[in-house]
Amino acid sequence: MNRDARVLRELLTAHGRTYAEEADIRLADTPQPLYRLYVLSLLLSARIRASVAVAAARALHEDRLDSPRRMAEAGWQRRVDALGRGGYRRYDERTATQLGDGAALLTERWRGDLRRLHREAAGDVGTLGDLLQEVPGIGPAGASIFLREAQRVWPDIAPYLDAKALSGAARLGLPEDPGELTGLAGDTEPAVLAAALVRAALDAHVAEDCLRRAA
Repeated sequence: MNRDARVLRELLTAHGRTYAEEADIRLADTPQPLYRLYVLSLLLSARIRASVAVAAARALHEDRLDSPRRMAEAGWQRRVDALGRGGYRRYDERTATQLGDGAALLTERWRGDLRRLHREAAGDVGTLGDLLQEVPGIGPAGASIFLREAQRVWPDIAPYLDAKALSGAARLGLPEDPGELTGLAGDTEPAVLAAALVRAALDAHVAEDCLRRAA
């Protein structure tokens, strides 16, 4: 096994878990888990620790705010309170507004079903990212997060390794070509590979530990 394969093996062994899995989202190509992934992507895209965003996503789910209809009907204060219970306090008021506005747009434009957005994009990743960014609270970072995770159930967009994932590869001294990386990863799903690389990009200690164990 060459050096790159050893490094990637160590990374995937320690950090081969999607953010959706961390948030207890059983991702499937159905409306509710896709909506929960949208919410998680919005939360993760803020300048806040990933662990806090994941905890806030869980808190919203525990409060049954897991569909556009329920999110809209809950009201602003209930959304703020749920975010607060998840520790998402720095951006809670703005995010509560974005979640309400996003729920309204998703309901009006795609009947609350992100599969309709997927079909509208007709397999074009760029169009898919643009459509996602029409939803309040989702910018380029949020769209990329969503696509990295959604490729698990939308195989037509895989492999999707964005600039953040490739920066993790660079930090590890791995190839920065998506095709080479997926080849090195073997049977590992692209969504899992992307999440592991992003963790290396976000945390120098993750990369250092993998490099040490692979040496």
